Amino acid sequence: MKRNSNLAAGSPGQASLTHPLIPDKTYFRIGEVSSLTRTKAYVLRYWETEFPTLRPKKTASGHRLYRRKDVETILEIKRLLYQQGFTIDGARKKLAGNSRGEPEQKPLFQPRPNPTEVKAIRRELETILTILSRKC
Repeated sequence: MKRNSNLAAGSPGQASLTHPLIPDKTYFRIGEVSSLTRTKAYVLRYWETEFPTLRPKKTASGHRLYRRKDVETILEIKRLLYQQGFTIDGARKKLAGNSRGEPEQKPLFQPRPNPTEVKAIRRELETILTILSRKC
């Protein structure tokens, strides 16, 4: 089996416990992914139901075929859940935010405007209104 010299998420040429070398192949069976990511197969199947970004292809006989991107997603899910302490819902939102390039959470309210700025804007608008009323 040919191995890629780059890590899933790390520096080239160095293997670590958290970032295994991912073999250079198109598809991986669930047993291979389980070994690569050190995650039980039943956990991988469960994560498929919880994370919309994790959708391996299935053969005609129903066997799962994971792509390299799926393996990298699994490693990211594992990092978010076990190292960063995210809940499943939080990890799902984080992954969805990353894929769309959106911020993780939008502000719940708009900050109150500065009263000094509001007064200055009001004065400018009154000046404009005065100028316009003179021309008409």
